[in-house]
Amino acid sequence: MNKYQYKVQGVDYEVEIEEVEGNIAKVNVNGIPFEVELQQPINAAKHPTIVKPKVEAPKPAAAAAPVAAAPAAAAPAAAAGAGNPVKAPLPGTVTTINVKVGDTVAVGDVVLVLEAMKMQNNIEAEYAGTVTSIVVNPGDSVMEGAVLLTIG
Repeated sequence: MNKYQYKVQGVDYEVEIEEVEGNIAKVNVNGIPFEVELQQPINAAKHPTIVKPKVEAPKPAAAAAPVAAAPAAAAPAAAAGAGNPVKAPLPGTVTTINVKVGDTVAVGDVVLVLEAMKMQNNIEAEYAGTVTSIVVNPGDSVMEGAVLLTIG
């Protein structure tokens, strides 16, 4: 269960994420329960059963399938480097990059920190592997869905 404090147009909100299953999140905003539909699961490390079948379903072609799927899904991922893209979950500014090209990462490792709404958000690796490219630099502003780096 995660708790966050937000201020929107001068109004304070306390958001508590109770549960995330697939792309449905059960949250409480100032004590009022809501079910929120997400465009995609937000954290593969906490929800491996949701994300891993897409990556590991065909065991012999596990490395080849994501590379072939990435260019069709998003052209910037192909330009960024071979592998699975790690995308910004929300708009913000890159403050810290914790990895470099060639580093090996595990699912759940914090690869960079993104500042959004004066909050530091740890961006975790959704895939295990080697960092094949880093598309951003500290200080860069990114939009939601922008490719930050790739893991092959």
